[in-house]
Amino acid sequence: MTHLSKALMMAAVLGLAACTNGNRFDNEAGAGYGADAGAGSGIVPGSASDPASPAYFSQTIGDRVFFAVDQSTLSPEARATLDGQAGWLLSNSDYLAVIEGHADEQGTREYNIALGARRANATMEYLISKGVPASRLKFISYGKERPVEICSEEACYSKNRRAVTVISMGLGS
Repeated sequence: MTHLSKALMMAAVLGLAACTNGNRFDNEAGAGYGADAGAGSGIVPGSASDPASPAYFSQTIGDRVFFAVDQSTLSPEARATLDGQAGWLLSNSDYLAVIEGHADEQGTREYNIALGARRANATMEYLISKGVPASRLKFISYGKERPVEICSEEACYSKNRRAVTVISMGLGS
């Protein structure tokens, strides 16, 4: 074997050896460097597995609540989702939220803008009642202008009668 091939073989062996012990930096050695959020814990910062991320908020807690036809009253299911949203917002005070109100395609544009506003406002008022500061919340109505589903069936209509809480960075950034 030549010196070059011996060196390449040694580099390959050392490279493989470095990969075999995933726990070589245990929590004591890695303190201060996010050891608790490393590969061993399964939490990737900013991902849906990170409880402090907007992705976790939308995918695990739920970013939307649904309404009955021509209604802006919150169902028990909606309140349960909003309880989770309020808890997340209270635990993650660096974030702001915009609540989008939506309606299905039935009715006039003007009626649906007003209905979407009532839905978004009902959602915002519930979050405020759970302790979320009003200064961190805003709402907007899109009425029937931003449907999730487009068809003339109840299955589509029901998905469009919603309020969506959109998370953004704000106060501490």
